[in-house]
Amino acid sequence: MLNVKEIFEYLPHRYPFLLVDRVTEFKSGESLKAYKNVTYNEPQFTGHFPDNPIMPGVMIIEAMAQCTGILAFKTQDVKPDGTSMYYLAAVDNCRFRKPAIPGDKLEFEVKTVNNKKGIWKFECTTSVDGKLIASCDMLCAERKV
Repeated sequence: MLNVKEIFEYLPHRYPFLLVDRVTEFKSGESLKAYKNVTYNEPQFTGHFPDNPIMPGVMIIEAMAQCTGILAFKTQDVKPDGTSMYYLAAVDNCRFRKPAIPGDKLEFEVKTVNNKKGIWKFECTTSVDGKLIASCDMLCAERKV
């Protein structure tokens, strides 16, 4: 659906903070599926934790937030042009069920709950091998920069 170069068109993030490798499914206004392959070469693993590398939970949340940004921009059929951005406004009901480690393929699914006046609400999940490892509800706000 979208490879990493196409994702660049919808997100301002770049290495080492672009956390979405590929979008695999998009339903305008409804949902998006994407993934990230976790590798030991990523900079967070030098300190989190050297002898037991675990993907920081906040980075999983950020990856889901990046997916919501792609969904919102694609739904509106616009690309960021430097005049507006989507900001993470709230994370509720966040749960981590299992750690993500190098070698895992994080599979994200974000679903639009509603959108009112540029405030979007999403239900987000992350799975590995079909098993849920993280979930949350997110609010994202479109703002002029």
